[in-house]
Amino acid sequence: MTDPASRNRSDFSATRRRFLGTSLAAAGAFTGGSLLTLLPAGAQDLYTCRMQLGWLASNGILGEIAADEKGFYAEEGLKLEIVPGGPNVDGIASVASGSANLGSYSSSPSLMLARSAGIPIKCIAAGYQRHPFTYFSMKSKPVARPEDMIGKKVATNGTARVLLQALLAANDLKEDQLEISVMGSDVAPLLTGQVDVVTGWRTNTPVLVALGDDRVELTLWDAGVQLYANPYYTTDDMLANHKDKVVAMMRASARGWAWAFENRKEAVEMLVKRYPNMVLADELATVDMLMDEYCFNEQTKANGWGQMTRENWQKQIEQYAALGQFQGPVPSVDDIMTLEILEATADVRAKFGA
Repeated sequence: MTDPASRNRSDFSATRRRFLGTSLAAAGAFTGGSLLTLLPAGAQDLYTCRMQLGWLASNGILGEIAADEKGFYAEEGLKLEIVPGGPNVDGIASVASGSANLGSYSSSPSLMLARSAGIPIKCIAAGYQRHPFTYFSMKSKPVARPEDMIGKKVATNGTARVLLQALLAANDLKEDQLEISVMGSDVAPLLTGQVDVVTGWRTNTPVLVALGDDRVELTLWDAGVQLYANPYYTTDDMLANHKDKVVAMMRASARGWAWAFENRKEAVEMLVKRYPNMVLADELATVDMLMDEYCFNEQTKANGWGQMTRENWQKQIEQYAALGQFQGPVPSVDDIMTLEILEATADVRAKFGA
């Protein structure tokens, strides 16, 4: 079986090849051969913010939908276009090649790995201040602390295997102290007793409903692996040559998340109207957790929505370097992120939080 580090290196080698193979063609389709895709959108003379998601649309874009519905993008001279990701979509390559000019990915390590592989992208804001990735167990065999995993059967998806490795390393545990298997998104193996632990995002309401009140939660964050979720990113070219447009994009998003924080029910209704596959009751059940624990907390109360710190990024780099995850040179904090967009939007980034 291919080890997770090799698998990640292979994934980002493929991404880099796709980027190199498509960037020139993509650039030729846009003004002046740049990676900019902010094209005139009609008589209103708006420019398109083409936002590439790392996965399918979810409550992670609640603020963007609210901003679009309330006209905040238009007020910034923009038109929003959201491009869904999925299992067959390489969102990072899409942004790097210029097919999109803004991206939102599920987890911050993906951006670190991409940068190490030579892909010219950089994080500009953190959508979730804490990562919702969680290890779920049941009260009959509770795993409330990392050491409770010893002797347990732990099922996680293939791409999250490295997260488990990071958790074990952070708590001086070894893989041979537990039984690890690969799973999909189905939590049934936990309910039927086939495994003792399954993984998923704590903000996924259907999972919480399926597991019920007897579930026990151990979050990756509380276990010592403190990643950002839903990080926003763009290319070096956009930051160097079109910073004003990037600032406008993040101003609109920041305003949308602030409005959604104060108008939660209406914001969720906007999201479900835009994406009818979502269940209104499920999204309403999750929105308070989303807002009060992940999008806004004590950090955003002090520093505003989207804040992130150099210290947190440095710790992430060190954890992944220790696991041998980087394909190329270990990136620096300045390679991976910039605070300049947050600083330029400080006046509209709401300081809500506990």
